[in-house]
Amino acid sequence: MSPAYGQLREVTPFASVVLAENPSVMTLEGTNTWLLRAPGSASCAVVDPGPSDRGHLERVAAFGPVDVVLLTHGHPDHSGGAAEFGALVGAPVRALDPALRLGSEGLAGGDVVEAGGLEIRVLATPGHTDDSLCFLVGDAVLTGDTVLGRGTTVLDGKLRDYLESLQTLADLPPDTVVLPGHGPELPDVGSVAQAYLAHREQRLAQVRAAVEELGGSPTARQVVERVYADVDRSLWQAAEWSVRSQLEYLADS
Repeated sequence: MSPAYGQLREVTPFASVVLAENPSVMTLEGTNTWLLRAPGSASCAVVDPGPSDRGHLERVAAFGPVDVVLLTHGHPDHSGGAAEFGALVGAPVRALDPALRLGSEGLAGGDVVEAGGLEIRVLATPGHTDDSLCFLVGDAVLTGDTVLGRGTTVLDGKLRDYLESLQTLADLPPDTVVLPGHGPELPDVGSVAQAYLAHREQRLAQVRAAVEELGGSPTARQVVERVYADVDRSLWQAAEWSVRSQLEYLADS
């Protein structure tokens, strides 16, 4: 069955998703653009408007009015259309990275955003990127690319930060629903975060062993060729990002 691009799908009583038509090996079916709105509220908050795709942005805008636009991080499949979307709907864009903001104050862990009749709590979760944030709303957490709906994410930040961020998510209340930046929603962030932590420990052990076998100071590419030999080569460039983070972690340990 083909993905339902551009359609609004209700996931919880306060969270609905519109799938952007930008599928790839990195984005899975595409970017999830989330609309957060309390029952009975006329307006909403939009999380990650997605890429610079005018058709997608206009389809999301039709479900407004929009109080605020929030970004989980700055990768263009999430934020590329943010400034255009903010101007389209007349709403501020809030992000940790000042370069991504539009007519707004900053956004950081510990902040509480009131929009769409909801209280949206901001969690600092660096690791996938240095500017990654998650948003806790009721019994759900929007995880951007920190936790995906299927598979595991790549690291464009620091592994030590990422392990701490996963622990933050693992410590959330039981049965907190995952609303990810890509892929399907998941029923319990704690179990997913623990699985991610176990996966990272396994990969780190593999990288450590590869470094010992290769000797000296191998490049990230050399390590990828050993550790990710059974992974499709189209993913090797992304794997190099994660391996670089792992090599830095081992060097600092």
